[in-house]
Amino acid sequence: MQSQSKEYWFGLPTKLLWGFIAIAIFMSGDGFEMAFLSRHITDMGFSPAQSAMVFTVYGLAAALAAWASGVVAEIITPQRAMLIGFVLWIVMHALFMALGLGMRNYPLMLLFYGIRGLAYPLFIYSFMLLLVQVLPRERLAAATGWFWAMYSVGIGVVGSYLPSLIIPGMGETGTLWFAIAWVACGGILAFFSLRNVEVDRSRMNLPLRDKMTELSRAVTILFVNRDVFYACLIRIINTLSLFGFAVIMPLLFVDRLGFSISEWLQIWAVFFFVTIFTNIFWGITGEVIGWIRQVRWFGCLGMAASSLAFYYVPLWFSHNYWMAMVPAVMLGIFVAAFVPMTAVFPTLEPNHKGAAVSIYNLSAGLSNFVAPAIASALLPFFDIVGVVWAYTGLYLFAGVLTFIIRVPQPKRVRQRTPTAEPTRQE
Repeated sequence: MQSQSKEYWFGLPTKLLWGFIAIAIFMSGDGFEMAFLSRHITDMGFSPAQSAMVFTVYGLAAALAAWASGVVAEIITPQRAMLIGFVLWIVMHALFMALGLGMRNYPLMLLFYGIRGLAYPLFIYSFMLLLVQVLPRERLAAATGWFWAMYSVGIGVVGSYLPSLIIPGMGETGTLWFAIAWVACGGILAFFSLRNVEVDRSRMNLPLRDKMTELSRAVTILFVNRDVFYACLIRIINTLSLFGFAVIMPLLFVDRLGFSISEWLQIWAVFFFVTIFTNIFWGITGEVIGWIRQVRWFGCLGMAASSLAFYYVPLWFSHNYWMAMVPAVMLGIFVAAFVPMTAVFPTLEPNHKGAAVSIYNLSAGLSNFVAPAIASALLPFFDIVGVVWAYTGLYLFAGVLTFIIRVPQPKRVRQRTPTAEPTRQE
């Protein structure tokens, strides 16, 4: 029992501590632009629909990279895949800043920001596969809770709150350039802290044909495993509001309700700050009350209510900073209830974990694509309120899917229990 306490701290595997910190630092740099880049692009003279299209192309690239990352990391090792993602991010961001935004060249903005979308999924989701490979299954949900907590620390708290402090001094362009320093620190830390972690190398020496076959499983499993397909839909819907609100809500808060860009960034940072704790809480709680039950009642229904509140509460109370915080906190509580979905995918396909993680990653990446795509399609016709109601309806649809999916959830290993028997969860 003493050794267990040293190996895990509230579900956090201590031997991978610096890897988790690297994720937080990397995603801090990646998140610098998240809550103000859409408005920055419109301020340069482009339309809201053009701005949303930039994020749509980025999201499509992120979805493709997320889909491939699990199998790619399994073939070349997670550490090497993370290194490729790290270098690609820095190169493409510099080109996006210098030749895209710097020259106000819309095609180059789409090109370089889109290619940069390949980078961050390759970095963070390769680390997720590393977790799947080195941790016992009954520890995975709690560990991925920590993973998403570090993700929130980076992309949400530091990535949103720090820009709100430095934009007045450095300007939006200077802040975007400053992001490179954070990504570089996170990438270097990951390289040195994870290089000696023993991972599964059995697929590294496979013939090219077998590697391509394994990569194809990241698609074919969707069509042969019904539960994986439903899980994929639920995970896509999971973060629609996260990625969609970052695009549309600055238009509401700043342009219509009179909030300053710093106030909006701080509200957005509060949402992510809450998820630091709720990701860990729901990761542990899901192992007790059941993964799918938690997703259904707290994730789907909670996010439906929170999405509506994020629009209507500020509208009712106008420029009221503290009331605008209320739905941000709600969103932070309930979006994290989907954390057990990370453990669901490899559980549904235990013989092809890399392919299963790739499908999970594809789902997360597609969310990054679908959210701004919905906004881009609906904004010209139904305005912001139409986008919000579309997200809400999809959360309710995901709740219906949770009654169909069946997941064999393992029990947590207890001190005197040598094996863990799976239980079917409805």
